[in-house]
Amino acid sequence: MFTTLTGFLHASPDDLLETLQPTLLGAICEFDQIPDERKALLAEVSNSLRARKRCETAKLTFICTHNSRRSHITHLWAQTAATYFGIPDLETYSGGTEATACNIRTIDAIRRAGFSVVNPTPGEPNPRYLIQYSKKHAPLTAFSKVYDAEGNPGKGFIAIMTCSHADKNCPIVRGAEKRFPIPYLDPKASDGSQYEAHTYDARSRQIAREMLYLMSIAK
Repeated sequence: MFTTLTGFLHASPDDLLETLQPTLLGAICEFDQIPDERKALLAEVSNSLRARKRCETAKLTFICTHNSRRSHITHLWAQTAATYFGIPDLETYSGGTEATACNIRTIDAIRRAGFSVVNPTPGEPNPRYLIQYSKKHAPLTAFSKVYDAEGNPGKGFIAIMTCSHADKNCPIVRGAEKRFPIPYLDPKASDGSQYEAHTYDARSRQIAREMLYLMSIAK
């Protein structure tokens, strides 16, 4: 069952996977770890979400260079957070300034966080993963693609730049209504080291608490 935390509206216990509950509730309890300058950035995005017209679907596209790590993690946690806080008419997407593949270390990290992951395209150079976060919602699909690829919104969306390289080298995001830089350190720096899993888990946890904070104030 979900623990009740004063001041927050929660999804019903049946909405999100039970395996996600420990990570999600733990991240909510860590809102005080978010620096004030980050809270200010997240509040800007929240204001844009609240300003949308009634019954208008808000679309967030999370962008990093290769669409292999940070943009996928933010995409997943943002949609999970929106569902948890009962925010209707919000859709999340991810993309890159170029396409490569969703890194398997990203997939391993989100599995450890409690998401359910199925790979229906094993052996493909750019595999597609079906990622379940809820019993009542369709799984999200994760694979590497450019931010304006077919299936992503082409206009009227809010672009969130999740890495400083993409932010610097993509100053104009075609079709974006608004653009916000909310960069995260790349966990790739730990690849192949003894700290690899710890680094990916720490980045996922940071993203989880910030996306949950964003949706909590957007609510």
